[in-house]
This record gives sequence, structure tokens and C-alpha cells, in this order.
Amino acid sequence: MARSGPRKTQRYSPEFKLTAVRLSQQPGIQVQAVAAALDIHPFMLSKWRKEVRLGRIRGRAGTITTAPVREIRKLQQLEQAHALLREEHELLKKAIRFCSVRKPSASRSSRPSAGRSR
Repeated sequence: MARSGPRKTQRYSPEFKLTAVRLSQQPGIQVQAVAAALDIHPFMLSKWRKEVRLGRIRGRAGTITTAPVREIRKLQQLEQAHALLREEHELLKKAIRFCSVRKPSASRSSRPSAGRSR
């Protein structure tokens, strides 16, 4: 149920934004993975990337150690594996439903009779 009243919005410092943008620019790292790791919406991170490109966000980015980059890559791998397992699970559920459905037996009227010929 939605709350009434003003929405709380999170304000992020320019340093945080620049650090997030630099993380998302690392080779092999997706914007969605960085956004998920930082608990922000991917659109917000994309918007920050555009603002940095246009020079609207300036400042000093925090130092990026290899640990967060490694964690984000691991998160990406786990998300891909999870998506594959979910897809396989859905496929197996469909196969079970298909195999468990009883085939309707043919009625007497649809069987050709041996005595009648036209």
C-alpha cells in the first residue's frame, strides 16, 4: 500500500556519482550490475554517465580498488547462471506438463468400422 506524504529521495554526492560512473566504465562490467551492487536504479546510473560525459558532474572520484570490480564481475556471473537455471526450470516444468497430460482416447464414432465401406 502506498504511503501518503512527500517521497523521500536520496541525494548522492558528486564523488559517489563519479565513482559509480568510473566503476561502470570498467571493461567487462555492465551498468545493471554496478547499479545493483550500489542499490541504485540503472537509469539513474546511465543518467550520471551522460552528465559526466557532458561535463555537468565534476569533482574527484573515489579510488576504485580491484575488490569491488571483482565482486561486480562475480555478481554478473551469478546473475547469468541464475537466469540460465530459471530458464531450464521453466522448460522442465513445461516438459512435465506435456508428459503428464492424458491423451484423449478416440471415440467409437471416429474409428473406421470394418463392415462399412462407401
